[in-house]
Amino acid sequence: MENEVPTIWGAMKAKGFTRRDFLYFCGVAVSAAGLERSGFSQVVEAFEKKARPPVVWLHFQECTCCSESFIRSSHPIVADVIFDTLSLDYTETLQAAAGTQAEKCLKDTMANNKGKYILLVEGSIPMLEDGACCTIGGRSALEILKEAAADAAAIVAWGSCASHGCVQAAKPNPTQATPIHKLVNKPVIRVPGCPPIAEVMTAVVTHVLMFGKPPELDAKGRPKEFYSRRVHDTCYRRPFYDAGLFVENWDDEAARKGYCLYKMGCKGPTTYNACAVTKWNEGLGYPIQAGHGCIGCSEEEFWDKGPFYTRLPNFPGFGIESNADKVGAVAAVATVGGVALHGIMSTVRKRKVHHENVEDSPAPVEEITAGGDQS
Repeated sequence: MENEVPTIWGAMKAKGFTRRDFLYFCGVAVSAAGLERSGFSQVVEAFEKKARPPVVWLHFQECTCCSESFIRSSHPIVADVIFDTLSLDYTETLQAAAGTQAEKCLKDTMANNKGKYILLVEGSIPMLEDGACCTIGGRSALEILKEAAADAAAIVAWGSCASHGCVQAAKPNPTQATPIHKLVNKPVIRVPGCPPIAEVMTAVVTHVLMFGKPPELDAKGRPKEFYSRRVHDTCYRRPFYDAGLFVENWDDEAARKGYCLYKMGCKGPTTYNACAVTKWNEGLGYPIQAGHGCIGCSEEEFWDKGPFYTRLPNFPGFGIESNADKVGAVAAVATVGGVALHGIMSTVRKRKVHHENVEDSPAPVEEITAGGDQS
């Protein structure tokens, strides 16, 4: 059919990609989605037969940093997702159309692909004055969101604005900025961060493309693959924390040595994200690696939890995590105690072995001859 939507493989082939390129793309997709190698054949089959899904990408109260993060990633799959895998039918940031023509694209996409299109939302929704603080084409952000969400196959909230409200929702929240999941009666995949990591965004979209459903989510609607561990748990500076070695001033010797930034306000111990593992800029680094503490941008209300450079109060955890000021002393005591205990246990073991050897060894010849029972 002339208007038939091409498959992912068909779209790539039409652009001159070889079969080898396609298989490489499938391999990267498998990796990005966190799948096992055994899923490769399933991905290839799906991409050969599955039509390119239409995508509607809405922008509301935000700074566009999520889009910037996504499109400026140097990871090869990002460009492929945008230009070859997805049919990006509507986005105020990237589309060439404007005005009436752009709004027609939005309405046509929703009308012709009910239950099939993926809805990506960037930005919070202002509820003040019936949404008058953010209007597009004469309609409020709330009206546009509800209309687009009604027939979407999947809804993804990009970034902390759409996921939590972000700085627009900071006290006193003058526009009554509200996150997406509180306004639609459908599941929402939340990908918080200011902005989120491009590869995390790509992996979420890839998973939806291949399986037609969200990845496994935690209690807050975040993909477990990327939001199940604290930045603190995977940070390369964690050993310094455990040893009680902290930066006290930005220009001190400890800072030059790369010690832990906890006392400088780092929020890594209370922030769940993949920054320390997936990283940014082709995996080259992340804020802590650049010498700046984590500000907790993927957590709810991070903007209202005090100055970024004020250290956290004692946070719940195990053992030495309960109090950073005592961590060095605890570590030292534990070390000394461990050495002492090791020495004691070694002595006990040696005495035990010696005693067993004495009991198990045959009696001297003279004792046997005399028939004595000396002990």
